[in-house]
Amino acid sequence: MCDMFLEMIKSISISNNQLKQRFTFTNLEEIERIHKLDKNIIVMCGHYASYEWVNSIQLYDIAYKGFGIYKKIQNKYFDKLAKDIRARFNAELIPTRETIGTVIRNQREGIRGIYFMVSDQSPKLGHAKFWTEFMGSTVPVFMGAEKLAPKLDIAVVYIKVEKLKRGHYQATFISISDNPKEEPAFKITGNFLTELEKQIRKAPEYYLWTHKRWKHRNVPIPKDAVIFKRK
Repeated sequence: MCDMFLEMIKSISISNNQLKQRFTFTNLEEIERIHKLDKNIIVMCGHYASYEWVNSIQLYDIAYKGFGIYKKIQNKYFDKLAKDIRARFNAELIPTRETIGTVIRNQREGIRGIYFMVSDQSPKLGHAKFWTEFMGSTVPVFMGAEKLAPKLDIAVVYIKVEKLKRGHYQATFISISDNPKEEPAFKITGNFLTELEKQIRKAPEYYLWTHKRWKHRNVPIPKDAVIFKRK
């Protein structure tokens, strides 16, 4: 966890060349493959390893503009820090509530976007309508990508970030769906959680366990909630 926070701070001053040496992508051709399908991309991320450095994809020659979808932090100083870090490398930040409008506007203007979503966050209990098992606990889950992708026909991938050694990472894109409109309910979210869970079980020390993802794991599930099983 200390490494993770130090790397976030270092993100403000690290040079482009240094970052490209420390955070590499193994299969950028997957992004090119989806571009040939003439589709935008949602990248589902977890709070795993140096997930903040995924925006460095903008340092490479890809045919997409990068957008980071973020939820405002209550502490204004940490919120500014998070925005300064995530807005580097020409990535544009989109507040959660403005996501759909921004994506629609980009599509209308012919802007191809790659949208990064940290998708393992926990919704507020009053908005926790969907629950599933994750790491042995039944927890509420966000359905942002699940709802947005079929609505606007956006391809979905998972980004698997692995720590090679201290300060060095590699990221691999794993396809979740090229045709989200054809996917059964909960498959996109379920596949994302399955991929993330595999990583956590393999190397649990790189997951941000202090994150509020777990704050609702022992509370009564609302009566009107939908509980779905992952295959």
